[in-house]
Amino acid sequence: QVQLVESGGGSVQAGGSLRLSCAASGDTNSIEYMGWFRQAPGKEREGVAAIDIGDGKTYYDGSVKGRFTISRDNAKNTVYLEMDSLDPEDTAMYYCAVSTLGRLSASRALGAGWYNYWGQGTQVTVSS
Repeated sequence: QVQLVESGGGSVQAGGSLRLSCAASGDTNSIEYMGWFRQAPGKEREGVAAIDIGDGKTYYDGSVKGRFTISRDNAKNTVYLEMDSLDPEDTAMYYCAVSTLGRLSASRALGAGWYNYWGQGTQVTVSS
């Protein structure tokens, strides 16, 4: 079992920045990937960014590439999402998730179905 606690959400004006944090506890040795997903009202949950905990390889959705940066601190079992140049379209509930299901292909690293532990979510609101 892995438990996740997210923090760092809030409200910001367009063009601003926010940093999300996700701390994992429990069976952290089983974690292969950590990722950030988001879900806006009336929309499906979508993968935003993910990181391979082992080698640090990162994966980004095209809508955030160049604006968002995912990073990890393995000593603290924590992953971060630095979000810059925020746009109102980024408004959503952001969820941290963990995959302990083994190696994922690049096409699956941002797939919600491949993550088996989820945090409660943190709201990000970007105003124009």
